[in-house]
Amino acid sequence: MSTSESTAFRGTIVALGGGGFSMSETGESAIDDELVRMAARRIRGGAEDEAGAQSGFGASVGLPNVCFVPTASGDSRDYIERFEAAFEARARTHVLSLFGQSPWDYQDPAMLLDMDLIYVGGGSTANLLSLWRRHGVDQRMREAAAGGTILAGISAGANCWFEASSTDSFGPLAPLNDGLGFLQGSACPHFHGEPGRKESFREWIAQGRLPGPGIAIDDHAAVVYVDGAATSVMVESTGARALVVDTGGRLHNLDEHRPVAPVS
Repeated sequence: MSTSESTAFRGTIVALGGGGFSMSETGESAIDDELVRMAARRIRGGAEDEAGAQSGFGASVGLPNVCFVPTASGDSRDYIERFEAAFEARARTHVLSLFGQSPWDYQDPAMLLDMDLIYVGGGSTANLLSLWRRHGVDQRMREAAAGGTILAGISAGANCWFEASSTDSFGPLAPLNDGLGFLQGSACPHFHGEPGRKESFREWIAQGRLPGPGIAIDDHAAVVYVDGAATSVMVESTGARALVVDTGGRLHNLDEHRPVAPVS
């Protein structure tokens, strides 16, 4: 086995451009619902028993363990509490607080290995990457995914998995070539949702300042990756899309490059 094959990422990642409980006034989200179903299927070993299918969340075998990682927001208390409110009725909620935020306090990142779903919040991509590397979270994320844990994240929590990304971590939008590299290429969240995102991302890829092809994800859309390849797109709002930006800066539907089964 070659070095590249031995270090290739194995596992499932769901990258949200925006949406989820973070952008819902009620905390309800069709994408989050599907993430919980995916986690429930994991603890059932993929089996669809009747009770689990009726509830949608695998109630017959217990609730999945879901961990929120709010590093990018500086462990915002409000953000954590919104996560708990959105997930507590259908999952065992956990929080990895690298800032030791009370009452959650600091825990060894090895806790991630016991999770069914890890949900990474938005905020500063640059700060997230720096702190994760300092605390060894990046390696634990890779190990958890290889063991079957589903990795998911929104905005900065989507950017982090790629080689590079478009970020406002430094104020104005800027290219960041410092991602974990679990997924190849670069990412841009909030593609049509924030001023300047679309134009700058296409330009940076065309100029070679970001590696292409890139993935451009709208608010209320998410791309599912399995072993590094995009397999499906989930949307929870009409018109939300995920697009590929080729090395010339041109836009393509994701299904022109990879097999995709849209879910609404």
